[in-house]
Amino acid sequence: MAASSLVSSSLIGSWGTSIAGDDYSNMVIKTAPIRVRVGKPLRSGPMMGNVNEGKGIFAPLVVITRNIVGKKRFNQLRGKAIALHSQVITEFCKSIGADAKQRQGLIRLAKKNGEKLGFLA
Repeated sequence: MAASSLVSSSLIGSWGTSIAGDDYSNMVIKTAPIRVRVGKPLRSGPMMGNVNEGKGIFAPLVVITRNIVGKKRFNQLRGKAIALHSQVITEFCKSIGADAKQRQGLIRLAKKNGEKLGFLA
């Protein structure tokens, strides 16, 4: 009897009894990570406008034309002009033997130049 009490008393306070005993819940409470709920950071929606709006040498002309013609009709004309310009770039790439990746790069460059000059204001 003394040997069994010696074995059980030797485990008091050891890892084995703290997991199985009352100390387990205290240990879980102490080691459980504290979770702080933080709201999602505020993000604005996707920006559809032009960063250079109102800037560029042709911006005033574009804005005046848009006001005279009307926004809906102006956007239709702009879409047709952009499509025509993309076709010209595509034909140019075909004539010089440029691949699709180079063609796409030229179209992106044309868009950036259009923004800087104010065509997309």
